[in-house]
Amino acid sequence: MTTDRQAPDDGPEPQPDVLVVGAGPAGLTLAAQLHSFGARVRLVDRQLDRVHESRALAIQPRTLEVLAGLGVTQTLVGLGNTAVQVRLHAGHRVVSIPLYDTGVADTAYQFLLFLSQAETERVLGKQLQRRGVPVERGVELAGIDQPGPAQTSLTCRLRHRDGQDETIRVRYLAGCDGANSTVRRLAGIPFEGRAYPQTFLLADLEVDGLDAGAAHTYLADPGMLFFFPLGTPATWRMLTLRPPVGSGGESPVTLAQLQAIADQYTGGRLRLRDPVWISDFRVHNRGAARYRTGAVFLAGDAAHVHSPAGAQGMNTGIQDAVNLGWKLALTTRGLAAPTLLDTYEPERAPVGQKVRRFTDRPFTIATSHHPLPRLARTQLAPRLAPLAARLTPARAAVFRTISELGIRYRHSPASTEGPRHPRRGPKAGDRLPDAPLVRDSQPTTLHAELAAPSYHLLLCGPARCWPAPTLAALTERWPSQLAVRLLTRDATPGGLHDPAGTALARLGCRPDRAAHYLIRPDGHIGYRALGADLAGLHHYLTRWLTPASAG
Repeated sequence: MTTDRQAPDDGPEPQPDVLVVGAGPAGLTLAAQLHSFGARVRLVDRQLDRVHESRALAIQPRTLEVLAGLGVTQTLVGLGNTAVQVRLHAGHRVVSIPLYDTGVADTAYQFLLFLSQAETERVLGKQLQRRGVPVERGVELAGIDQPGPAQTSLTCRLRHRDGQDETIRVRYLAGCDGANSTVRRLAGIPFEGRAYPQTFLLADLEVDGLDAGAAHTYLADPGMLFFFPLGTPATWRMLTLRPPVGSGGESPVTLAQLQAIADQYTGGRLRLRDPVWISDFRVHNRGAARYRTGAVFLAGDAAHVHSPAGAQGMNTGIQDAVNLGWKLALTTRGLAAPTLLDTYEPERAPVGQKVRRFTDRPFTIATSHHPLPRLARTQLAPRLAPLAARLTPARAAVFRTISELGIRYRHSPASTEGPRHPRRGPKAGDRLPDAPLVRDSQPTTLHAELAAPSYHLLLCGPARCWPAPTLAALTERWPSQLAVRLLTRDATPGGLHDPAGTALARLGCRPDRAAHYLIRPDGHIGYRALGADLAGLHHYLTRWLTPASAG
């Protein structure tokens, strides 16, 4: 029997704006985003401790970009392993394929960072703790009551480890609680898809005979064997299919079994030792039918799960959280129209669906026992890989997809092209490319200058095109939501100096003509136009943000 404790309404601790359930990478990121943008957040997790196994193991360039605003990216890079190539092994043939050597010039992170998910969670959790946002462990969501038409809050029932229930009221609830999401179940959102029939083996361990500085893939009739450079908690992550077992069922995996599998793929050239963690798991390909119902939102594995091909899962979840966090925060603070929240699902659901499709194809080829996929991975892949490595444009397109730098929201209601806009460069909804700059004689980058938690109006072209009274009127009308920056080829005090014209060229702008870009807090372009007429921009801002006079 449980007792109930009612959270006080008028006590010193106000009710949170948002309750985040699940303290994995997506939940930690969402809580940090909400706090950065001034929202009150509470983060709970039913587990008594964070994960210490590695699980997800790679962070993509786009994820490193979006986490930079939370102040954790350089720490993650310092802890991880920046692999620059993949080596395909097929019999005695070895083919080296460079990673991210093309198609990623417009980011500061031109590599795939291998780092244990446990380390990623530890870094994010530590940053949250420094900000005064604890992870409340041993606390689970026991029930929710959706608000009626006249209500503006959601009632949630939390169950603590001591058996007591606590009732709180929040504006919004975010489910970041994984594939078996309680939030999704209580909200009545179907989780559609299927489970793959194969079982995978996973181990973090040491390997003798494996060259460092690369990820290794072994191709053979049974499937594929992967070794990824981790560094911590062990040097290598091993991933492969579990061989079929008899009617007796699957028993715990041993190092001897892993060695036997490695011998089958490598001809006994590798020696496995000192395992830190060994596990097996099943893979699903499923997606939530909706990412939102009323005041309830889903992000991360609660919204989508898929195969580990391409290292997309954790990265996609973190980017869900980044997309949702600033929208929730600005809305709860009365700084944005509630309709801004309606853009979350149209922007992120297509990304989740695309990732599920993208990861399904290579997964099927890698695991199928059908003769054609077996021929493709054992005979065709090692022969075609050198040719594919020389096809620079095609490889660049693949890299932009895998790195998630190519994610865009062009069809979002919050992406608007002005009446006149540049013919070249990224469009409204696209990610803002990075570029080196100088500010007040100090080297910097475009992304670093636009990292503050707000919208950024980027005024391009000669300073004479942008009179001070015009800019002052903008910041007076939206003082809490908008920062204004000048991007020019000229060395202007306080301006963003683009001496080589790289940033302007990547935007598709001529250095002698005016253009303006409104950059959203997640680094995507919300609005763009040529010239110095800001009427279209005013209309866009009025639609989505609350002016100071109306706050």
